[in-house]
Amino acid sequence: MTEGPLLVCLEDVVRLRKPHPCGSYEWTVVRLGADIGLRCHGCNHRVMLSRRTLTKRLKAFVRRGPDCDSATAASERALAPAANPATPRAST
Repeated sequence: MTEGPLLVCLEDVVRLRKPHPCGSYEWTVVRLGADIGLRCHGCNHRVMLSRRTLTKRLKAFVRRGPDCDSATAASERALAPAANPATPRAST
């Protein structure tokens, strides 16, 4: 049922479920780690959220960062089954 950790990249623009007090719903990812740093588009206020909290509050990705396209493709290749898997044959 779980799909694994949320793939977040620098400079992603995300829309959260509730607005910031300034009225903006959109935030830019400015720091990655155990906590995610976000900058508000309305007032440039910076906050830190845990990955778990961000996953719960995230409504949508508005725009993905420039490095995220290659990271997404690499992770999809790693998770996809091989086209011609090398299976050892039992000798008889």
